[in-house]
Amino acid sequence: MSASSETASAASPAPDAGGHAASPAPGVAEATVLLPANLHARPAGALARAAATFRSSVRVEYAGRSVSPTGILAVMGLGATKGTSVTVRAEGEDAAEAVTALARVLAEAE
Repeated sequence: MSASSETASAASPAPDAGGHAASPAPGVAEATVLLPANLHARPAGALARAAATFRSSVRVEYAGRSVSPTGILAVMGLGATKGTSVTVRAEGEDAAEAVTALARVLAEAE
């Protein structure tokens, strides 16, 4: 049984003054993941290993705080728990791949 959901997409651009959506910025991606488990050392370590393989700038956000996923203690310090949602954002040439990979790690956390 899985209590997770994952949504990966390019970041939604803010509408311009006329209410029209601007073109999405190239190399920007975002996903929100419902955690199936607490964000403890094992998933934080897996997240750090996965994040280190990408060139894009990646951030993990929870409860108004944002950290680099390459720091295990920083990720654990977010205090994200089972059933809460965290957001992964990336900007760079491999942003979409980074967000997809990190969102998968979070969605499969045990």
